[in-house]
Amino acid sequence: MKRRPGTGSAVAPRRQTNERAVIGALRLSKQRRAEVEESLAELGGLAEAAGATVVDRVIQERPAATPAYYFGRGKIDEIGETARAHDANLFISDDALSPIQERNISETLGIKVIDRTALILDIFAQRARTAEGKLQVELAQLTYLLPRLVGQWQHLERLGGGIGTRGPGETQLETDRRIIRQRVMKVRRELERVQVHRRLQREGRRKRGAPVVALVGYTNAGKTTLLNRLSGAHLTAADRLFVTLDPAARLVAPDGHRPFILTDTVGFIRKLPHELVAAFRATLEELTEADLLLHVVDASHPAIDEHVHAVDSLLGELDVSSKPTIMVMNKIDRLEQPAVALAGRPDAVAISAATGVGVPALLDAIAERLKPEGGTVRLRIPHADGAALALCYDHGRVLQRWDRDDDVLLDAELPDDALAALAAYRT
Repeated sequence: MKRRPGTGSAVAPRRQTNERAVIGALRLSKQRRAEVEESLAELGGLAEAAGATVVDRVIQERPAATPAYYFGRGKIDEIGETARAHDANLFISDDALSPIQERNISETLGIKVIDRTALILDIFAQRARTAEGKLQVELAQLTYLLPRLVGQWQHLERLGGGIGTRGPGETQLETDRRIIRQRVMKVRRELERVQVHRRLQREGRRKRGAPVVALVGYTNAGKTTLLNRLSGAHLTAADRLFVTLDPAARLVAPDGHRPFILTDTVGFIRKLPHELVAAFRATLEELTEADLLLHVVDASHPAIDEHVHAVDSLLGELDVSSKPTIMVMNKIDRLEQPAVALAGRPDAVAISAATGVGVPALLDAIAERLKPEGGTVRLRIPHADGAALALCYDHGRVLQRWDRDDDVLLDAELPDDALAALAAYRT
């Protein structure tokens, strides 16, 4: 008997040791071959990030998927021969499989079968560290598991005998569904409390007056490296997929520019599971409250256009595509001709977060986009009014300062509300 889904957070697939995987994709007539190959290569990277060894890759060209197996039955038999030849114990489909397709393929091949969604969920389960991240991953996994329960059990139609857990005449399948639904409701309630906490945090930032800049981009584009570069933080960054799952926020106070809060978010990816988008909505709400988005792009990646499109699509899904945005072309230190990557993107800023090249220009661009509506004014502020002085630094940009015996003389750029509050000190 297979292990019953628990009521705790241990819903991640139990990992086998030394998993050897065959990965496969279906190329439909409307798809470009290069696009499918790039997506399959990315799937291989995801499999390796999850701890599997990819032993072979398969692409089938068909006008349409088959209802029973997604792939053609003949191709499934070929995949079985390939799996046996390489001693593989796992098959991963690059596209989403229905529960029936997943079960049919598994029964035919005699090995475990998952799709890209399950693979990404597994990686997220490994990488989540905070209580919030674990809750979000668990909700996504439970949502994904619920319609697949039929394929998870061999004893579904027997009446259960679990004491105190089953209603009259309730089958094992019905019991498991009820338990999972109850757990989903509990996790959602806990995430609602997280949303309230995040909302209070955002309100606190607003009261302090510091604008919020949010990093977005494809996974492994270098967002965390850029956050470390700008803020002096030391968050974990590595050249692999989905290193950052738990959001981070740091204060950036560049010389000569207005301070701002910089937030990091989970990396996007093509075919990002809808379960994850829904579960991580509390985290991604940070984007809706940001004053400016930095869309970080790996300028050295051959699929740069596909990555940009995937991120833009998800920003549209989150209703933040109209936010002020700066495209940041990162990793130009890996390019022999950086100008080629910038072709057709005149407003993009080219940088290397790893080396610091181009970062001053990026800070100038951020300052320009965050410039408050208002004007430049000269103020004479008494030393005793420290709050007024702090208001100039927190809500505007101090251009020049002269410390004198009785007061401080400032030239500052300030928004309209700050200008009104400091009207008595204007000279």
